[in-house]
Amino acid sequence: MNVLHINQSDIVGGAAIAGYRLHQGLLAQGVHSRLLVDVAKTSGAEVAIISRRRYAESVTSRFAWRLGLNYINITNSFGIPEHSFYQEADIINFHNLHGDYFNYLALPKLTKHKFAVLTLHDMWSFTGRCVYSYNCDRWKIGCGQCPDLSIMPEVKTDSSRLEWWLKNWIYGVSNLVIVAPSKWLAKQISSSMLARFPIHYIPHGIDIETYQPLDPIQCRTVLGIPLDKKVLMLGAQNLQDPRKGTNLLLESLQNLPAQVKATTVLLTLGDGGETISSLVDIPTFNLGYISGDRIKAVAYSAADIFVFPSQADIFGLVLQESMACGTPLVSFKVGGIPDLVRPDQTGYLAEPNNVEDFCNGIIQLLEDKALRDYMSQKCRAIALQEYSLELQAKRYIELYEKILDN
Repeated sequence: MNVLHINQSDIVGGAAIAGYRLHQGLLAQGVHSRLLVDVAKTSGAEVAIISRRRYAESVTSRFAWRLGLNYINITNSFGIPEHSFYQEADIINFHNLHGDYFNYLALPKLTKHKFAVLTLHDMWSFTGRCVYSYNCDRWKIGCGQCPDLSIMPEVKTDSSRLEWWLKNWIYGVSNLVIVAPSKWLAKQISSSMLARFPIHYIPHGIDIETYQPLDPIQCRTVLGIPLDKKVLMLGAQNLQDPRKGTNLLLESLQNLPAQVKATTVLLTLGDGGETISSLVDIPTFNLGYISGDRIKAVAYSAADIFVFPSQADIFGLVLQESMACGTPLVSFKVGGIPDLVRPDQTGYLAEPNNVEDFCNGIIQLLEDKALRDYMSQKCRAIALQEYSLELQAKRYIELYEKILDN
């Protein structure tokens, strides 16, 4: 079986990391897996870059942006069938199809002679323009009157109704099977234009041998963190992304009792940690953006709690990584996060945007070591049982085989 993954990048960004892990999991199961991407940071025979007319696209993208129709100016998506990776593939697995590299109008051509799976990493594929709709449900009725044109991907003109209908028309002449990594996203898809296709729930997988609990004392010593402090950890690719809710975390940290602040440090992982350091009145240790899995496992293992104040997410890879390392979680009850953050088992789930509740969750877990120890064991056990990379790969292989058989 030959599988081709089409994604924006191989390892840059959450969707890329999730897709690359699946690629590695399939290889480990003996499946011939390849990646065709716009941005490649790895090298090897299994990864190739999509041919682009970048200068022409940079010029025409300005007009597309002004029209409120991002990506329809990209022409090279129609040439993907000429690539040897595509021609040799039995299954095409699409991942993140937005990001100024792919034209969704090419889907009918790409799925006409190839079986295709679309793994969703956000909501963009069934909305009129946005990656996350937050509290807006207009994607269920055809969009239009978009409440916030600045939500990624930003546009100048509200053409959300037109883009919604374009996507709906394109899906009507395309052949796809949909995969959702969270139960919440699967439910949203079933109410969307993508409901015409078969929908499968397959959560992301993680290398449970690399991401495993390590000795916290050794990890803190390596990172230079005091051994007599409690450690809160915050992680994201870009900590200043408004969707990640760092402003809510800062407010929560300000509300912590003085005695808790005196015994606590904050460990940040991702771009923008230095800015956070200047805004909080507790010591911080900034690791910056790190792509290496092993050093990330060291960071998670050094922490007592992983805090994730996201305002919108369909899964949360960092939550999964923390779980696998046995580090309890504090997050908001939004999107697919409750799949991972399970109250009284793996962490504390605060009401959306409720800073006081989020703060209470931090305090509760910091002050109750017995509860943290219990949650740590549950985190690891659930990661082993439900989220191993081997299990994810086998689920995808079963789906691929079912599609090919039919």
